[in-house]
Amino acid sequence: MWNRLFRKKETLLPPADWGVLKADMHSHLIPGIDDGSQNMDQTIAMLAKFESLGYKKVVTTPHIMSDYFKNTPEIILRGLKEVQETAKKLGLKIQIEAAAEYYFDDAFIKSLQNKEELLTFGDRFLLFEFSFHEPPGQTEAMVFEMVTQKYQPILAHFERYTYYLGSVDKARELRDRGVNIQMNINSLTGHYGPAIKKQAELLVDEKMVDFIGSDCHRIEHLMKIEQAAKLPYVHKALELPLKNAQLL
Repeated sequence: MWNRLFRKKETLLPPADWGVLKADMHSHLIPGIDDGSQNMDQTIAMLAKFESLGYKKVVTTPHIMSDYFKNTPEIILRGLKEVQETAKKLGLKIQIEAAAEYYFDDAFIKSLQNKEELLTFGDRFLLFEFSFHEPPGQTEAMVFEMVTQKYQPILAHFERYTYYLGSVDKARELRDRGVNIQMNINSLTGHYGPAIKKQAELLVDEKMVDFIGSDCHRIEHLMKIEQAAKLPYVHKALELPLKNAQLL
């Protein structure tokens, strides 16, 4: 108890410039198709906030999960067009693209095995996520399949997988196999809890981060990101050789 009461507060720095990232590559902004934005007003508010933070591009990545969010490229691209048209009418300058955040389930594995064309961004970057509850199987074979098909895989929010907490060995192994590691900005704020924050800081310390993403589902996430600009580990993360700017 006393340790908690007298724990040294984190020293804050002058606000970092989010504009150095140029592009965000993980968000949920297409209205009504997953657990992110629920209407166009929310979407436009978030896009305007991204723009005010200095971002030049947003690649939004709706969930594709066979059990919950049965999105298809057609659904996503149709929603993207509506967002782009509305944003343009309202005078927003930020570039808006879309891909997907694929859940590592049987449907995703089958799509890879059948060599179906998946939604990517930039130079064939392919965003995917694991279960938060248990480590997946077949990762080596499926990573090999992705790389063989000339995808550049990105594992979303590595720091949030509780079965990897306390070590970056799996991140290092995956990177050696050709997988990029993405970290959520708000993991550094403690938004997902202290253990996730500690893991995110470990990733930064070990230089195991290739992309930083907002994983924005609602405007509150961007408000936290704005406040996080003063955190020392945010400054440290932005000094890494990140690949976000390659997406412009």
